[in-house]
Amino acid sequence: MIGFEVLGGPGSDNALLALIDNRHGRCRFLFDCGHGVLDAVSNAAILDIDHLCFSHLHIDHLAGFDQFLRINLERPAGRNRIWGPPETARILQHRLQGFLWNYAATLESDWLIHDIDDERIAAARFRGHETFAIRHDAGARAHDGPMLDQPGFTLEAIRLDHRTPSLGYILREKPSLMVDKAALAALGMKPGRWLGMVKGGATGSVVIDGRRHDVATLRAQLLVPAPQQSLAFLTDFRLDAETHAMLVPRLAGVDCLVCEGQYAGADIALALRHHHATILQVASLAREAAVSDLVLVHLSRRYGPQGWQAMLAEARAIFPKARFPDHWQIAEA
Repeated sequence: MIGFEVLGGPGSDNALLALIDNRHGRCRFLFDCGHGVLDAVSNAAILDIDHLCFSHLHIDHLAGFDQFLRINLERPAGRNRIWGPPETARILQHRLQGFLWNYAATLESDWLIHDIDDERIAAARFRGHETFAIRHDAGARAHDGPMLDQPGFTLEAIRLDHRTPSLGYILREKPSLMVDKAALAALGMKPGRWLGMVKGGATGSVVIDGRRHDVATLRAQLLVPAPQQSLAFLTDFRLDAETHAMLVPRLAGVDCLVCEGQYAGADIALALRHHHATILQVASLAREAAVSDLVLVHLSRRYGPQGWQAMLAEARAIFPKARFPDHWQIAEA
């Protein structure tokens, strides 16, 4: 399953904290790290973040990085993994060097930072005991598929345009099988260690309650496809007709789209000029991509609570399941 929490409030910096937890293990992601977004997150949860993924490096998406750095500074080597558009490594090296490190000789902190462009993903490593002064080439690979491809999930990066590259992200569980409890009950069987053989692809036979069963037959009788959840995060991008057409198939069937709702529909000219999206454009994208849920974030302060209520009504006229994060407590229109 994939769980998530929107960080930050309406009209302030926002980020997305996501956790994928399935039979292959757990992996926690933070998408963007603006000012104050980590204030409501426990240190234990911050230390549990496996990947920090930036959409882009404007200050309202980066200003909370010092807090992330401070808490994660003593993590074991290899645990601080950061992803972002081109120039992410260069910019974050400046952040890493922006403090006095006169006790750095024993600092084991190790940061692996990836620059993602259309054609390749290049990694650089920065080490605490070197006061982060040396950029070590950590290799590059073609960007011809998901940026992360793990046994239990994939994470895809999509280049968007915000007058600078801005990355959207799609997190998807991989196909897997689960035990059909009704079928198990119908066969008069109880769960046991033998199920591990069935789910693990073993061959041959297994003895259950004194009777021998063919494992392949049990697999066919008991295993069914598990639900595959997916989550997308898009923010700070110009949603013109070309981008809309590109995103619809990429987002098709996503369970939840967390997306900026920066401007009201009437301010389309302003949105295009500043390379942002309107609430109507986002709702239309969600409808045509047939996503299941749309969570609107990154609202402009220019509108205030009443304006946000009206914008939500606009969105719901196109995509009825549009909503703000529950904890924002903005009265519905």
